[in-house]
Amino acid sequence: MIDFACKEFRLNDVIKCALKLTRADMKVIGLFFDMPEKWVNTEDVANDTGLDLSTVQRSVKKLHEKEILTKSQTNLDRGGYTYIYKLKEKNEIKEIIMQIVHEWVNKVDKELEAW
Repeated sequence: MIDFACKEFRLNDVIKCALKLTRADMKVIGLFFDMPEKWVNTEDVANDTGLDLSTVQRSVKKLHEKEILTKSQTNLDRGGYTYIYKLKEKNEIKEIIMQIVHEWVNKVDKELEAW
């Protein structure tokens, strides 16, 4: 819990808010947090979270675009390829979130100065 003025925030709430994630996105990122060293495809994420494949694909795309997940291409034996994903290092994710938190602080500071 993070105690800020008159409200307490759980760390998951800060992550969700900072990265503008949905509940489905949080289920997906939670799965990756549970196995940070493992490469996973979207089908496995869908099976493990109980979410529709299309929902998982949107969430994984968003998390990759926000630089939370690393993407790699795997060639299939029968031809074609699939993408697999892995969580970036927690320190990298922390830096992304801290940058957003610092932006919030700067916005609050400007509002207080204008007040």
